Amino acid sequence: VQFSDRIAQLLDRVDCRLAESVEDREAIFRLRYDAYRSEETIAPNFTQTFYDPYDDADNVWLFGLYIDGELASSIRLHVASEENRDFPSRHVFPEVLEPELEAGKVIVDPTRFVTNRHYSRGNFGLTYATCRLAWLAAGYFGAEHLLAAVRAEHQAFYRRTFSHRSICEPRPYPLLAKPISLMTTDYSRVADRVHQRYPFLRSTLFERRMLFERYLTMPQVVPANETTEVHHAA
Repeated sequence: VQFSDRIAQLLDRVDCRLAESVEDREAIFRLRYDAYRSEETIAPNFTQTFYDPYDDADNVWLFGLYIDGELASSIRLHVASEENRDFPSRHVFPEVLEPELEAGKVIVDPTRFVTNRHYSRGNFGLTYATCRLAWLAAGYFGAEHLLAAVRAEHQAFYRRTFSHRSICEPRPYPLLAKPISLMTTDYSRVADRVHQRYPFLRSTLFERRMLFERYLTMPQVVPANETTEVHHAA
């Protein structure tokens, strides 16, 4: 079975949903804590959860990915523009990102990407399936910047998969023990090349709407012009 086919098979098994209930959010915060503690990137705490105020922002999407009904991974996405500037990476890399907002650019900022070790071992491609949500958001909202605020050792994955390029050297990041670098990619410029190499990153307009349409009434986060596409939908 080809690499992309294996990822597509996994996507068929994954249930992706927005974390809106207290129970779903708490489960994600616990998974975060376990994942970050296992790499010793955060200090221990009594609640054994990892949460910050950005989880309650108006422009946030907090997703959980489930396999056989169990939480397997999670990712948090902020969609920012000149009118809605609140997102985590802006406060760590202001001199890089503020000018882009002033220029009217749309930014998708994925953070708090974590996987359940039990499921990541048994399900090849869970990392791709989870990061795919950020890619779909960049396409849906026409983002000029799909960011990756990651440790230096993770840069190769984003460069290879989404054609990210580094725009800032690693620096201290709030609440994390290890420095974080900043990368970006422009969806419209690289999408054709990325989709040719990784067909499972393609999506239908229907899928993107199901994931992100809850904010259509917000003028500061407006989806890009869409054309009908026939692609694999998770």
